[in-house]
Amino acid sequence: MIPSLEILPVAGIGEVRPGDNLADVITSAAGFIRDGDVLVVTSKIVSKAEGRLVDLPPDEPAREAAREAALQAETVRVVARRGATRIVQTHHGLVLAAGGIDASNVDAAHLVLLPKDPDASARALREELRERFGLDVAVVITDTMGRPWRLGLTDVAIGAAGVDALLDYRGLHDAYGNELQLTQMAQIDQLAAAGELVKGKTAQVPVAIVRGLAPHFPAAHGRGAAELIRGSEADLFSLGTAEATARGLRLAGELPDATEFAPADAAVRLPELPFPRTRSVTVPANTVAAVVVWAPAGNLRAAAEAGRQAERLRAVLAADGLATAWLEITDPAAVAGDVPAGGEPLGVLAIGRGSLPSL
Repeated sequence: MIPSLEILPVAGIGEVRPGDNLADVITSAAGFIRDGDVLVVTSKIVSKAEGRLVDLPPDEPAREAAREAALQAETVRVVARRGATRIVQTHHGLVLAAGGIDASNVDAAHLVLLPKDPDASARALREELRERFGLDVAVVITDTMGRPWRLGLTDVAIGAAGVDALLDYRGLHDAYGNELQLTQMAQIDQLAAAGELVKGKTAQVPVAIVRGLAPHFPAAHGRGAAELIRGSEADLFSLGTAEATARGLRLAGELPDATEFAPADAAVRLPELPFPRTRSVTVPANTVAAVVVWAPAGNLRAAAEAGRQAERLRAVLAADGLATAWLEITDPAAVAGDVPAGGEPLGVLAIGRGSLPSL
């Protein structure tokens, strides 16, 4: 059955301070909460109640130093940086601007950090509402984020309890009989965005209630918003473009020789090679090709240029998933047929199936 939803603002909450009990604060302002409701709670008031505040000195440069120290403490990995803007991964696994540290809706003497464990905060609030007030509700804790390749901000879930983070439709069939292969809906993100429609950013309404979703509740707290964090093994965009380019250039300068090559199929295609191929030297098993690198005899400048071209070729091959190894030539006569008259062999570049360097 398709649910019919209501989205209700909870007004009158007022300023939340460290040590405040959110269950008391919310129920005092929202006596209309019912079993089966979803409480969509802005992370700002959760952080304030938990004391996740950073004192800001009144003057620069101490003020900026405090901001920087807070960001460093929240950052696990810098994803991208453009000027003063930093996209980072936090200890929660979230990737967002400035580590989620916020200076809005708080006095000028403080910064607000994200809750330390938003899923735990959601579970604690849900349990207290059930034990003290007899309310069986779900809780979604939200924060505002940007999205890659799209302008504008939207609220997303960073903590959840009592509601499935994902609705998994894989294996089901659509109205045309097509089996759904990849469809997993981020239900708690949808709830976060729905709640923002009535909360807004300037109206001081930090809580909304979504009513009508009860059939989708799990029996217990559920796996929380952490279930939505994409693991590094599935992250195709682990760095910003400029950072990935810089990383690739650094890796190109540190390419190790392959010690062995993986079996390669006939589909391997090589780029245009600046050197002739050879089959007249012994190369590792599973080698796709071997090229003799040479330069005019006695011409040091040409030899250096040949070495530079060989290293550039190694970088191009690595980007295409091919590994290389530099082999010394112990018997120049073995490659004489691959070197023109007046040329001197410098070495052999063995090429085989490898893998891209890990980011």
